[in-house]
Amino acid sequence: MTPSARLDATFAALADPTRRAILARLAAGEASVTELAKPFAMSQPAISKHLKVLERAGLISRGRDAQRRPRRIETKPLAEVNEWLEGYRRIWEGNFQRLDALLDEMKTQE
Repeated sequence: MTPSARLDATFAALADPTRRAILARLAAGEASVTELAKPFAMSQPAISKHLKVLERAGLISRGRDAQRRPRRIETKPLAEVNEWLEGYRRIWEGNFQRLDALLDEMKTQE
């Protein structure tokens, strides 16, 4: 998968509030499908569909603990998003610094 396709998959997965809530729960530690489904008013198959989207995006992985198949969060895709956003943060920061300099210059001219 290309870097662009990975970002697309990550952003598509993060676009849904249920999937973001699942990731927030997994940030606290691994959990089974049943545990992940508890706070939601939806069926276990619906939760499983959300989990498949997160798995395809590489945001979670499935472990094996006897009969349990706990899910855990994977950090690499989120690190890639952070790196992509960091480039834009530097651009915005530069723009704000230039604006601050312009405002300071205007104050001294008054």
